[in-house]
Amino acid sequence: MKPLMFLSGIGLVIFPALLAIQRPVYTPAPVQMANPLPMAVPTDCASVEGLAQVVCLADAFKATLNREQVAALQLPYSKTDAVKWSNFPEFGGRPRRVGIRLGLLNPVQLKAAKALMGAVMAQHVPNEGFDELDGNLAADEYFGKTTGKTDTFSPGNYFLAYLGTPSTTGLWELQFGGHHYAFANTYNYGKVTGVTPSFRGVEPMAAITVNGRSYQPVEQERQAFAMVLSGLTNTEQTKAKLASTFRDVLLGPDRDGQFPVTKQGLRVGDLPAAKQTLVLNAIRLYVNDLDPATAATVLARYTAGLPETYLGYSGSETLSQSGDYVRLDGPGIWLEYSAQPSRDFPGTVHPHSVWRDRTSDYGGN
Repeated sequence: MKPLMFLSGIGLVIFPALLAIQRPVYTPAPVQMANPLPMAVPTDCASVEGLAQVVCLADAFKATLNREQVAALQLPYSKTDAVKWSNFPEFGGRPRRVGIRLGLLNPVQLKAAKALMGAVMAQHVPNEGFDELDGNLAADEYFGKTTGKTDTFSPGNYFLAYLGTPSTTGLWELQFGGHHYAFANTYNYGKVTGVTPSFRGVEPMAAITVNGRSYQPVEQERQAFAMVLSGLTNTEQTKAKLASTFRDVLLGPDRDGQFPVTKQGLRVGDLPAAKQTLVLNAIRLYVNDLDPATAATVLARYTAGLPETYLGYSGSETLSQSGDYVRLDGPGIWLEYSAQPSRDFPGTVHPHSVWRDRTSDYGGN
């Protein structure tokens, strides 16, 4: 098991920093946080690798729970529960998710849960993979403290669920999610059969600093897409420009299987090789959030399909203004990034970004 990076420690302090491009006008005072999350792995699963290690860590986490907690975590596999993800926070008027709430875990249990998530994500990459998840949780705590809505926006308001019993042979899904975050790895026949739907977002979009560490999850994705769009010629931009405008992603929660029949925009295969590489770089920032072995398999498929992937956008090429939108639609990949106006941080925008797959959402189930 690789060592993990965690956001939390005793006396966690967050400072806002302005984005170079976005320049939010809201500048709150530093907020003192107090939500220590331990770091140690609760059991030694280092002697096994790959899916066997994931199952080992899943079992180790489950072993720390009491009977009622196991009942919340461990559910039979069903598509009905698999689709219960959202980009919205969980609150009384909008109950949605299944699984166990992180805020109900004690420190030992929380360590075990994070060890499991660390095994299925990339590590040691700033603002990507597990570090991006940490940054998302930090941002949500900042959001809650700054707005006084800590019951809704908090690292404790994220959920972890097993749909099906973790094993190296059977069908099951590891589901994790909360405000602006959804993770769904589906396993069957001893391999990963799906890694989507996957949602990324963050608010505020501006960088925050936690114990001397700066987090700005999703900013690298914005920059990568902006490089793609700004690198297009006028003719290419005209072809990529979509006729519609978008206030949010098209295929968020509850929009399963509603892929457009006809792909729109500019065919990536018609771009010079260097510009195709920029598109692939944007895809990598999503795929490489996963553990390296899983990411390599997924990226190979998307690379093969890159020439038949279509690039479309609306709004500005910077993706830093309200209503800016970009989409990649390929044989498998469906990737959207949308700049949203903020209600709680006036004058700023924040991203909603969803990654789906035309053939393997929910493992193809």
